Amino acid sequence: MYLWIKALHVIAIISWMAGLLYLPRLFVYHASAGADALSETFKMMERRLYRYIMTPAMLVAWLTGLYLAVDSGALSSGWFHAKATLVVLLTAAHIHDGALMRRFAEDANIHSPRYYRIVNELPTLLMIGVVILVIVKPF
Repeated sequence: MYLWIKALHVIAIISWMAGLLYLPRLFVYHASAGADALSETFKMMERRLYRYIMTPAMLVAWLTGLYLAVDSGALSSGWFHAKATLVVLLTAAHIHDGALMRRFAEDANIHSPRYYRIVNELPTLLMIGVVILVIVKPF
């Protein structure tokens, strides 16, 4: 059963990361579009991505990840604590994306496309750290 849960965990992480990388890119285009008919299309795309892909994937990643950590005994490892910290930061990025999405939904965006390009890089950096910690287990 452990390997099936691990496979589900990896699938959930891939789906969640895809959303964390794509949603800010949609924000870049949305911020450039202004308040026209295209803006309504972006709102729908953002909402569906966040609600139907990103959030369920995040929840599955958390649940399966916690199961795997407990089952494997990783909770007492230093590398796991560092990884968990990065995952909490990824979750904060997810929540921040949700707040940004709600601002767009209310036509209340206050950021430039450049801001969203920068926001788009944070999950990538966090993901690199997570992968290194999980594979290399440096401490």
